[in-house]
Amino acid sequence: MARVEYQQSLEALEADLQEQGEVVLRAVAGAINALESQDVELCDEVIAFDDEIDDRYHRLERSIGELLAQQAPVATDLRLVLAVLHSSIHLERIGDQSVTVAKLTKLSSALERHTELVEGLCEMGARAAEMVRRALDAFAARDVQGARELVDLDELIDRTNRAVVDKVLAMSATPGMQEWGMRMIVVARCIERIGDNAVDIGEQTEYLVTGEFHEFSDASH
Repeated sequence: MARVEYQQSLEALEADLQEQGEVVLRAVAGAINALESQDVELCDEVIAFDDEIDDRYHRLERSIGELLAQQAPVATDLRLVLAVLHSSIHLERIGDQSVTVAKLTKLSSALERHTELVEGLCEMGARAAEMVRRALDAFAARDVQGARELVDLDELIDRTNRAVVDKVLAMSATPGMQEWGMRMIVVARCIERIGDNAVDIGEQTEYLVTGEFHEFSDASH
Protein backbone atom coordinates (compact mmCIF):
# COMPACT_ATOMS: atom_id res chain seq x y z
CA MET A 1 0.00 0.00 0.00
CA ALA A 2 1.44 3.37 -1.05
CA ARG A 3 1.96 5.96 1.66
CA VAL A 4 -0.64 8.32 0.18
CA GLU A 5 -3.22 5.55 -0.02
CA TYR A 6 -2.32 4.45 3.52
CA GLN A 7 -2.82 7.97 4.86
CA GLN A 8 -6.15 8.20 3.07
CA SER A 9 -7.22 4.95 4.72
CA LEU A 10 -6.40 6.36 8.16
CA GLU A 11 -8.36 9.52 7.40
CA ALA A 12 -11.28 7.42 6.17
CA LEU A 13 -11.31 5.47 9.44
CA GLU A 14 -11.60 8.63 11.46
CA ALA A 15 -14.27 10.03 9.13
CA ASP A 16 -16.25 6.80 9.55
CA LEU A 17 -16.01 7.16 13.34
CA GLN A 18 -17.41 10.68 13.21
CA GLU A 19 -20.22 9.55 10.90
CA GLN A 20 -21.08 6.76 13.31
CA GLY A 21 -21.08 9.38 16.05
CA GLU A 22 -23.60 11.53 14.18
CA VAL A 23 -26.00 8.58 13.86
CA VAL A 24 -25.54 7.80 17.55
CA LEU A 25 -26.26 11.42 18.47
CA ARG A 26 -29.51 11.25 16.51
CA ALA A 27 -30.42 8.11 18.42
CA VAL A 28 -29.69 9.76 21.79
CA ALA A 29 -31.67 12.88 20.89
CA GLY A 30 -34.54 10.77 19.55
CA ALA A 31 -34.67 8.67 22.71
CA ILE A 32 -34.79 11.72 24.96
CA ASN A 33 -37.37 13.49 22.79
CA ALA A 34 -39.52 10.35 22.79
CA LEU A 35 -39.26 10.16 26.59
CA GLU A 36 -40.37 13.78 26.90
CA SER A 37 -43.22 13.56 24.38
CA GLN A 38 -44.22 9.91 24.89
CA ASP A 39 -44.03 9.54 21.11
CA VAL A 40 -44.26 5.79 20.42
CA GLU A 41 -43.49 6.20 16.70
CA LEU A 42 -40.30 8.07 17.57
CA CYS A 43 -39.40 5.22 19.92
CA ASP A 44 -39.65 2.85 16.96
CA GLU A 45 -37.39 5.11 14.88
CA VAL A 46 -34.74 5.08 17.61
CA ILE A 47 -34.96 1.31 17.89
CA ALA A 48 -34.47 1.07 14.12
CA PHE A 49 -31.30 3.19 14.38
CA ASP A 50 -29.62 0.32 16.20
CA ASP A 51 -29.12 -1.73 13.04
CA GLU A 52 -27.39 1.16 11.26
CA ILE A 53 -25.16 1.87 14.25
CA ASP A 54 -24.18 -1.81 14.49
CA ASP A 55 -23.55 -1.99 10.74
CA ARG A 56 -21.29 1.06 10.89
CA TYR A 57 -19.34 -0.44 13.78
CA HIS A 58 -18.84 -3.74 11.96
CA ARG A 59 -17.81 -1.98 8.73
CA LEU A 60 -15.26 0.09 10.63
CA GLU A 61 -13.97 -3.03 12.36
CA ARG A 62 -13.54 -4.75 8.98
CA SER A 63 -11.77 -1.70 7.55
CA ILE A 64 -9.31 -1.79 10.43
CA GLY A 65 -8.70 -5.49 9.87
CA GLU A 66 -8.00 -4.89 6.18
CA LEU A 67 -5.65 -2.01 6.97
CA LEU A 68 -3.69 -4.05 9.49
CA ALA A 69 -3.42 -6.91 7.00
CA GLN A 70 -1.91 -4.62 4.36
CA GLN A 71 0.20 -2.34 6.54
CA ALA A 72 1.65 -2.53 10.02
CA PRO A 73 0.97 0.88 11.56
CA VAL A 74 3.53 2.10 14.08
CA ALA A 75 3.61 4.77 16.79
CA THR A 76 1.02 7.50 16.24
CA ASP A 77 -0.72 5.70 13.39
CA LEU A 78 -1.23 2.57 15.50
CA ARG A 79 -2.59 4.67 18.36
CA LEU A 80 -5.08 6.25 15.97
CA VAL A 81 -6.28 2.85 14.73
CA LEU A 82 -6.71 1.54 18.29
CA ALA A 83 -8.36 4.74 19.54
CA VAL A 84 -10.82 4.72 16.65
CA LEU A 85 -11.70 1.07 17.29
CA HIS A 86 -12.26 1.55 21.02
CA SER A 87 -14.23 4.77 20.50
CA SER A 88 -16.42 3.03 17.94
CA ILE A 89 -17.18 0.31 20.48
CA HIS A 90 -18.27 2.96 22.99
CA LEU A 91 -20.48 4.62 20.38
CA GLU A 92 -22.10 1.27 19.64
CA ARG A 93 -22.83 0.89 23.36
CA ILE A 94 -24.35 4.38 23.48
CA GLY A 95 -26.61 3.31 20.62
CA ASP A 96 -27.69 0.25 22.64
CA GLN A 97 -28.41 2.41 25.68
CA SER A 98 -30.51 4.80 23.58
CA VAL A 99 -32.50 1.85 22.25
CA THR A 100 -33.14 0.63 25.80
CA VAL A 101 -34.46 4.08 26.77
CA ALA A 102 -36.75 4.05 23.72
CA LYS A 103 -38.03 0.54 24.47
CA LEU A 104 -38.77 1.37 28.11
CA THR A 105 -40.50 4.60 27.07
CA LYS A 106 -42.67 2.64 24.64
CA LEU A 107 -43.52 0.00 27.25
CA SER A 108 -44.41 2.72 29.77
CA SER A 109 -46.42 4.94 27.44
CA ALA A 110 -49.77 3.79 28.83
CA LEU A 111 -48.74 4.17 32.47
CA GLU A 112 -49.22 7.19 34.69
CA ARG A 113 -46.01 9.21 34.86
CA HIS A 114 -44.43 11.76 37.18
CA THR A 115 -43.87 14.98 35.21
CA GLU A 116 -41.10 16.36 37.43
CA LEU A 117 -39.22 13.08 37.21
CA VAL A 118 -39.47 13.05 33.42
CA GLU A 119 -38.06 16.58 33.34
CA GLY A 120 -35.10 15.42 35.42
CA LEU A 121 -34.48 12.51 33.10
CA CYS A 122 -34.66 14.74 30.03
CA GLU A 123 -32.17 17.12 31.67
CA MET A 124 -29.85 14.17 32.20
CA GLY A 125 -30.33 13.14 28.60
CA ALA A 126 -29.52 16.59 27.24
CA ARG A 127 -26.30 16.64 29.26
CA ALA A 128 -25.39 13.14 28.08
CA ALA A 129 -25.95 14.12 24.44
CA GLU A 130 -23.76 17.19 24.94
CA MET A 131 -21.05 14.98 26.41
CA VAL A 132 -21.09 12.71 23.37
CA ARG A 133 -20.83 15.74 21.08
CA ARG A 134 -17.93 17.15 23.08
CA ALA A 135 -16.19 13.78 23.16
CA LEU A 136 -16.36 13.50 19.37
CA ASP A 137 -15.19 17.08 18.91
CA ALA A 138 -12.29 16.59 21.33
CA PHE A 139 -11.23 13.45 19.46
CA ALA A 140 -11.28 15.27 16.12
CA ALA A 141 -9.35 18.24 17.52
CA ARG A 142 -6.96 16.14 19.65
CA ASP A 143 -8.16 18.32 22.55
CA VAL A 144 -7.00 16.57 25.72
CA GLN A 145 -8.19 19.36 28.02
CA GLY A 146 -11.64 19.29 26.43
CA ALA A 147 -11.71 15.52 26.85
CA ARG A 148 -10.80 15.81 30.53
CA GLU A 149 -13.60 18.33 31.12
CA LEU A 150 -16.07 15.53 30.38
CA VAL A 151 -15.48 14.23 33.91
CA ASP A 152 -17.11 17.32 35.45
CA LEU A 153 -20.11 17.00 33.15
CA ASP A 154 -20.39 13.33 34.04
CA GLU A 155 -20.54 14.18 37.73
CA LEU A 156 -23.58 16.40 37.06
CA ILE A 157 -25.32 13.47 35.40
CA ASP A 158 -24.40 11.17 38.29
CA ARG A 159 -25.91 13.63 40.78
CA THR A 160 -29.13 13.86 38.79
CA ASN A 161 -29.29 10.08 38.57
CA ARG A 162 -29.04 9.79 42.34
CA ALA A 163 -31.80 12.38 42.73
CA VAL A 164 -34.02 10.47 40.28
CA VAL A 165 -33.56 7.22 42.20
CA ASP A 166 -34.38 8.99 45.47
CA LYS A 167 -37.58 10.42 43.97
CA VAL A 168 -38.66 7.03 42.62
CA LEU A 169 -38.10 5.41 46.00
CA ALA A 170 -40.03 8.22 47.70
CA MET A 171 -43.05 7.72 45.47
CA SER A 172 -42.92 3.91 45.59
CA ALA A 173 -45.90 3.86 47.94
CA THR A 174 -48.06 5.81 45.49
CA PRO A 175 -50.60 3.45 43.89
CA GLY A 176 -50.02 2.86 40.19
CA MET A 177 -46.55 4.48 40.11
CA GLN A 178 -44.35 1.54 41.08
CA GLU A 179 -44.06 -0.09 37.65
CA TRP A 180 -43.40 3.20 35.85
CA GLY A 181 -40.94 4.29 38.52
CA MET A 182 -38.88 1.12 38.34
CA ARG A 183 -38.63 1.42 34.57
CA MET A 184 -37.47 5.00 34.92
CA ILE A 185 -34.69 3.91 37.26
CA VAL A 186 -33.38 1.76 34.40
CA VAL A 187 -33.79 4.69 32.00
CA ALA A 188 -31.74 6.87 34.36
CA ARG A 189 -29.04 4.20 34.53
CA CYS A 190 -28.90 4.00 30.73
CA ILE A 191 -28.49 7.76 30.44
CA GLU A 192 -25.78 7.67 33.10
CA ARG A 193 -23.97 5.01 31.07
CA ILE A 194 -24.14 7.20 27.96
CA GLY A 195 -22.19 9.79 29.92
CA ASP A 196 -19.72 7.17 31.09
CA ASN A 197 -19.09 6.04 27.52
CA ALA A 198 -18.52 9.63 26.44
CA VAL A 199 -15.83 9.87 29.15
CA ASP A 200 -14.33 6.64 27.80
CA ILE A 201 -14.05 8.24 24.35
CA GLY A 202 -12.34 11.18 26.03
CA GLU A 203 -9.82 8.79 27.54
CA GLN A 204 -9.07 7.50 24.05
CA THR A 205 -8.34 11.09 22.95
CA GLU A 206 -5.70 11.44 25.65
CA TYR A 207 -4.24 8.07 24.69
CA LEU A 208 -4.11 9.14 21.04
CA VAL A 209 -2.26 12.35 21.88
CA THR A 210 0.07 11.17 24.66
CA GLY A 211 0.53 7.47 23.97
CA GLU A 212 -0.45 6.67 27.56
CA PHE A 213 -3.82 5.43 28.76
CA HIS A 214 -5.24 6.75 32.03
CA GLU A 215 -8.73 6.49 33.43
CA PHE A 216 -9.98 10.02 34.12
CA SER A 217 -11.62 8.98 37.37
CA ASP A 218 -11.46 6.11 39.82
CA ALA A 219 -14.22 3.68 38.84
CA SER A 220 -14.34 2.38 42.43
CA HIS A 221 -15.87 5.72 43.46
